[in-house]
Amino acid sequence: MVEIAPLTVAGIDLATGTTPRAGHVDGKPVTLANAASQVRLSLRARDSALLAGALGRALPDRIGSHADGVARLGPDEWYALLPEGTPVPDAGGQPVSVVDVSSRAVGFTVIGPGAVAALTRGCPLDLAQFTPGRATRTLFETVEIQIWTLAPDEFHIEVWRSFAPWLWHAIAEGIV
Repeated sequence: MVEIAPLTVAGIDLATGTTPRAGHVDGKPVTLANAASQVRLSLRARDSALLAGALGRALPDRIGSHADGVARLGPDEWYALLPEGTPVPDAGGQPVSVVDVSSRAVGFTVIGPGAVAALTRGCPLDLAQFTPGRATRTLFETVEIQIWTLAPDEFHIEVWRSFAPWLWHAIAEGIV
């Protein structure tokens, strides 16, 4: 059973860390850091070919996977993490939705042999079974997040900006 420990700071005092937090979880090294600034797009379409054309890149076919900066989260839902400065594509009247959510969400990276242990403290998924290329929406304790597996011991976490300070501290509390 996962044991949830209370944070040792008051909610009003929470702020997202500005420097990486390095240490150990279960004796394994891990680092929590802010992800690089990126353009974040929420994408919807019934016809994935139309959306791929508007975006100018191939879309992952399988729900729960990511490739080339795009994760497929549902049958008609994708989420893109693109390099800073990438222009928001114009769908040109096509029946697709391309919404810039860069101001809504932020990202963290959790890297190292202790990354799985750091994240499973609050996430119900068996992240040890997540191979690179997996991406899904899930919870960390009670906060909705996205987890992208970049390497066996490297994860990218997306969270709404308003929950980011809490999530940062919830993950960092387990790193000693």
